[in-house]
Amino acid sequence: MNVKNLICTLGLLILLSGLATAQLQWRGPNRDGIYPENNLLKQWPAEGPKMLWSFEGLGIGQGSVVVANEKVFVTGIPDTLNSEGYLFAFDTRGKLLWKRNYGKDWVGIFPGARSTPTVAGDLIYIENGNGSVHCLKTQTGETVWTVDFFKDLKADSVQFGFSESVLVDGDKLYCTPGGKENNVVALNRFTGAKIWGSVGFKEKATYSSPIIFTHNGHKIFANLTATSIVGLDANTGEMYWRVHQFQDNKIHANTPVYCDGSLIVSSASRKDSSGLVSLKLSPDGKKAEIAWRNKEFINLSGGFVLKDDFIYGGAYLQPKWFCFDAKTGLTKYIAKELGGGPVIYADGLFYCYAEKDGEMALADGTPEQFRIISKFKVPLGKDQHWAHPVIADGKLYIRHNNALMVYDIRKK
Repeated sequence: MNVKNLICTLGLLILLSGLATAQLQWRGPNRDGIYPENNLLKQWPAEGPKMLWSFEGLGIGQGSVVVANEKVFVTGIPDTLNSEGYLFAFDTRGKLLWKRNYGKDWVGIFPGARSTPTVAGDLIYIENGNGSVHCLKTQTGETVWTVDFFKDLKADSVQFGFSESVLVDGDKLYCTPGGKENNVVALNRFTGAKIWGSVGFKEKATYSSPIIFTHNGHKIFANLTATSIVGLDANTGEMYWRVHQFQDNKIHANTPVYCDGSLIVSSASRKDSSGLVSLKLSPDGKKAEIAWRNKEFINLSGGFVLKDDFIYGGAYLQPKWFCFDAKTGLTKYIAKELGGGPVIYADGLFYCYAEKDGEMALADGTPEQFRIISKFKVPLGKDQHWAHPVIADGKLYIRHNNALMVYDIRKK
């Protein structure tokens, strides 16, 4: 392991220790798409790995599952006419334990329950597409508290519905309502009471989910708003810096990734202030400057994986998989064997989900090549393939709108 990889690993361990109550969340324990699983299959049968169970009836939604406390949680809107959102709880063998209504959810443009729940201890947190955060009990789905972005925090509305997956760190819950008064807030995760509200850059929210990282002893919150990447003091909400980042419809749906003093962000536009960008932070984290920018990478919501000093990810609705040098931002290559879409990583291999045609692929990625090992067509569900896959306990969870499919990928 080289020095930079060791530093990133140590940084991950520090972050995980700070997020000990919130490892069950969007895109894995570090929100970077890397899942700490091992002993997984290195090749799949031609028809794909064995499906252990499935469920059709979630209703519309693009949020991923979260697996916690021997349960599988996911949200959906079964009936768009009444627009009620539900939290579904299954056991890990596929038995539906219960479903609970948490209120009206998003049935506007591209309808569906959007965010991935976050579990901390015996509580689960959901951000509603209509602009509210709900805290429920994991055992029963009973509501503990609710905070409304508009009534309680004076947020501004967003065009495509709130899609953030909230972040828990210790006793705090962080979210980004947007607007001029409480642009970013920290709430008491047990009561919903506001601990602090930051004006940030006073913009509307966008669709990304935040991270918190420790940089030279300084705990920093980072997320995107309508035209900005922002960094705040996670303890007080003081805004440290803002870097302009543009997307034509103000859609920033990818989560930033931090490693070794740099923050990497991806958006889907070829404008001068968009694409894939790396920010270099000052020693105290209170300033950020652009180290490099690559406008070739058009990635709307599929995320990317930073592994061993290289960045891997797929293009939006195009058969292109990129590898970039994380130090320079230069494109190493573009592979075209699979449609672009969400990507995650586990046990030395990439799991790639083509958002246009629903192919699920197992791939080996190196700085020299991107090689598809196995792939199969996801058989259930309809419409967009936007939900990011999840790996937990040797199982691959794929949500395709109204359908959830669970595959056995553990090596025998």
